[in-house]
Amino acid sequence: MPRLARGRVSALAGGPEGGKQPAGAEAGPPRVLLPSASPVPVAERILQRGIFEINGKSCDVVLSDSALRWRPIQPECPVAPAAGNSKCGFLSKEEFIELKDLFSVKLKWRRPAKRQKGGTLLGITLFACIKKEQNKIKDYTLTLNNSSEDHCSSWVRDLKKILAVTECKGHALSLLMECELQEFDGVICVGGDGSASEVAHGLLLRAQMDAGIDTNYILTPVRTPLPLGIIPAGSTNALAHSLYGITHIVTATLHIIMGHMQPIDVCTFSSTGKFLRFGFSAMFGFGGRTLALAEKYRWMPLNQRKDFAMIKTLASLKPEDYEISFLPVKAFQDFQEVSRNEDRTTKSDYNDQWQKIQGHFLNISIMTIPCCCSMAPEGLASNTRLNNGSMALTIARNTSRPEFVKHLKRYASLRNQFNFPSVETYTVAEVKLQPRNNCGYGTGDVEFNAKSSENNYPWNIDGDLMEVASEVHIKVHPQLIKLYGGHLEGMNDYK
Repeated sequence: MPRLARGRVSALAGGPEGGKQPAGAEAGPPRVLLPSASPVPVAERILQRGIFEINGKSCDVVLSDSALRWRPIQPECPVAPAAGNSKCGFLSKEEFIELKDLFSVKLKWRRPAKRQKGGTLLGITLFACIKKEQNKIKDYTLTLNNSSEDHCSSWVRDLKKILAVTECKGHALSLLMECELQEFDGVICVGGDGSASEVAHGLLLRAQMDAGIDTNYILTPVRTPLPLGIIPAGSTNALAHSLYGITHIVTATLHIIMGHMQPIDVCTFSSTGKFLRFGFSAMFGFGGRTLALAEKYRWMPLNQRKDFAMIKTLASLKPEDYEISFLPVKAFQDFQEVSRNEDRTTKSDYNDQWQKIQGHFLNISIMTIPCCCSMAPEGLASNTRLNNGSMALTIARNTSRPEFVKHLKRYASLRNQFNFPSVETYTVAEVKLQPRNNCGYGTGDVEFNAKSSENNYPWNIDGDLMEVASEVHIKVHPQLIKLYGGHLEGMNDYK
């Protein structure tokens, strides 16, 4: 069941996201006596059962829908125990954690200090709160050691489903449409980029509805009165990293507690004049097709799914035949200044400021935030800010696969990722992307990416897949939402 805290601040959370058995759990002698599942109350539903090493002992672990229980596995005596000998056949005491006291779970890896992914899987780490004497609450960490990635990933998926307040994609949006938001001073999202973007979209959409604006045609959106707090709990956390400068849960929580706020620019996405959604970043071409492929393999563990989708998309890399029209932010500011000082400005004056590029592109990204993350410490768009009223448009033209891979690898370093002949960057206020093969342009001898089976082109919007068949119009709206964050030394100038 979804849970929405009734109080001063509401809470919405999003579910982010073969090897050897642990020591002491190998097959073969000595035989072991597995305790039965009978200690689990009849009303509980068993979700998982497996063997993990806990505190140096191999344990039989049972996950139900209300508790996690474990008991050390005891060797079975070869003969009947002698009278008075209680050592053989004795079952160790069962221990448990109620799932209502669990607040986070993640895979535990051993990797070098500078390595951000991969390494040796150690098992699962659980984070819980336990009650101590005199009503004190203390955080508690439990590690379930097992080197099988498939086994651990399956457990983590079930645990995250239990921990999730929102039940599925779109659930947070529906909650925000139904709630009486006047009761709250803010909304907190515990999750990754997809969850945070969904909540931000929901808050802004609700603000338009409350203002009586037709949500099918949002030209000049109003600001949302409720600030959004983000506690990073996803795999990438680009929005939180760009906001706080770090993906640190305590830092994010303290910003919320102290009431630090930062106004953030937001994009609107529309097609053929109809509003689609709000968002902070978008990728088309390689970025969109990689996400679309990854969505088809959601049964795979997250890291494997990402790597598989990226490698397979690179292997079949083809350019997109597109026309890009954009309004440079300087031209837009000049037009606004003229509009304020003169009685009349025409639509043609506005259209004259637009620039147009036609060609074959491997990737196109449009971002209002730097999109910093562990894989791109300088950000996917290091040339933009959080609230400067502009978007960073980055275009990767058609080039050889090795050259494009060099460009992608550069994001993981501190070197300039835009210093390639095939890469262009622009600071813009609006962008329109139109497939040229829809406009009757010839494609020559170049082999291009085709539409998906649904006759749509895939877009990556803040980590969520959006498929659109025709032109997409993207426009930045300055300081449309306030996020908890900032107000630390250097944060106001943080890119």
